[in-house]
Amino acid sequence: MMKHTEIIHGHARIECTLFGTDTAVAECFAMIHVDDATLTFEEQLESVRAAYFWMLHHELHNADCVFRRYFLSDACNQLSVLMATETEDPIGEVSVIQQPPLDGTKVALWAYIMTNVRVQALANGLTEVSHGAYRHLWNASMFRYEENSEYQTRIILNDFVMQLIEAGCSMERNCIRTWFFVNEVDTNYAGMVKARNEVFLVQGMNPRTHYVASTGIGGRQADPQITVQMDAYAVDGLQPGQVHHLYAPTHLSRTSVYGSAFERGTCVDYGDRRHVFISGTASIDCNGQILYAGDVEKQTARVLENVETLLTEADVIFDDVPYMIVYLRDIADHAVVRKIFHERFSGKPCVFVLAAECRPQWLVGMECMAVKKISTEYPPL
Repeated sequence: MMKHTEIIHGHARIECTLFGTDTAVAECFAMIHVDDATLTFEEQLESVRAAYFWMLHHELHNADCVFRRYFLSDACNQLSVLMATETEDPIGEVSVIQQPPLDGTKVALWAYIMTNVRVQALANGLTEVSHGAYRHLWNASMFRYEENSEYQTRIILNDFVMQLIEAGCSMERNCIRTWFFVNEVDTNYAGMVKARNEVFLVQGMNPRTHYVASTGIGGRQADPQITVQMDAYAVDGLQPGQVHHLYAPTHLSRTSVYGSAFERGTCVDYGDRRHVFISGTASIDCNGQILYAGDVEKQTARVLENVETLLTEADVIFDDVPYMIVYLRDIADHAVVRKIFHERFSGKPCVFVLAAECRPQWLVGMECMAVKKISTEYPPL
């Protein structure tokens, strides 16, 4: 059902999880790392992309990459080189963000691949991934040149709302997941939150209804004038009852307690599998307070406890998690946190990146997804 493999291809290491049921669509979640940090950026990028194409064409059948994210060490000097190579593979959405891989390399890649689906770019700017009863709608690396983080976020979200409307969808009904990358997060995060709260309210989302799963994290674009960048995922074709939100009230507060607007996790049930999207999660308690300030080991333990509680609420476990992204504020904490994760999750695809959480006292955070075989009356994925 879920199979983890690790493959060495040239100077790259592919950590891969393959999930499938007896229906047509299989899902592949891959983290591709460079094994030689002394290579130039061009050489590292070529190693990563060669491994990616080899996996896409040799390990999978009838597969398309629907979403991929590059983690760069220096977007200002690397973005143009990367985007010139992306013309070789125009299918799927491409997210690019400066969040340096903490293994000392210049680039890492997270790729989400599906088999037996139809992938096409829509005129409204979205990528549509269709199969059976569903259309999965992706957009990545959305940004706008505006005066500050508040205005940039407002226009980005309004653009996405219009894209969804043109696709016959809405933010309130169809959006499942967002990622907000905020340059100089300690300064610019508040403006992003203010705009997101107000746009969501206009779109019919509030603490009495629901929000969407989300990660709001430090990350830089190549142009320093861009203070906010967004990736987003929506699904069309869902019926009432297919989407549930996760709260874990014994361990986590509602985000509205401290003025934010996202869900801790979102669960989507299909006829053959369950998708669980865990938002960016840090060392927080049920009152919204930071726990274990200054102690990265205790914070890491609490992060894992919080995520496990959310997963349990969705009736999944860490064994159902195909990949993890771990965010650290201080590069000096990498060895400690990496040891904790590798001892507990040996073999699971994971990437550690330098990215500050929205509160300075949070030293570590993570996000993940879970996939589990189930059987319901809904159409399969």
